[in-house]
Amino acid sequence: MHLRTGFDRAELVRRACVAVAAGAGVAALARPAAAATLPDEDLAYLRLLIGSELLEVDFTSQALASGKLDTASSAVVKQMAADEKAHDNSLAQLLAGSGQTPATSEDIDFGYPKGSFATKHAILSLAHSIETVVLGAYLGAIENVQTPALRLPIGQIAATEAQHVGALAALGGKPVIGRAFAASLQIDTVSSFLDTFES
Repeated sequence: MHLRTGFDRAELVRRACVAVAAGAGVAALARPAAAATLPDEDLAYLRLLIGSELLEVDFTSQALASGKLDTASSAVVKQMAADEKAHDNSLAQLLAGSGQTPATSEDIDFGYPKGSFATKHAILSLAHSIETVVLGAYLGAIENVQTPALRLPIGQIAATEAQHVGALAALGGKPVIGRAFAASLQIDTVSSFLDTFES
């Protein structure tokens, strides 16, 4: 691995562990991971996850603007929207730290199937589908990224996405607890899914 500073791989991992031990969280982990030029596969995963977060941010914005959500549903979607923005920010820092330019909401025009925001049920159903695939994307990233310092922030976000899936399931009358082992989706599968929402 080519490093931009004098840090070697062991130092990169050590700094990530120190940040976690200090309770620094996801934002602090962006700095140690950013010290290295990430492998192409890791960069591809970061781009994919940023695209996923941008879709979620756009979807939650339109869902809230639809006026179709009741108080309980609106509260959940508002929290999801805040989480997705925080996720996008952290992932963008990781990508930018490796010398890459992260995509923003201005770079992608999203489109949705007709009737996606017509009723509360339609919104919650599509939200659950999107969140389930995004959770699978994060699990696939944990499985495949080569840089150890990326695994914790990606895992932390995956845990939050799993909470979103459960909360949406409860609102939609679906089982809150899914399979014992959630699906890990590979990059091509997630990319194809995202393509269906790009207009």
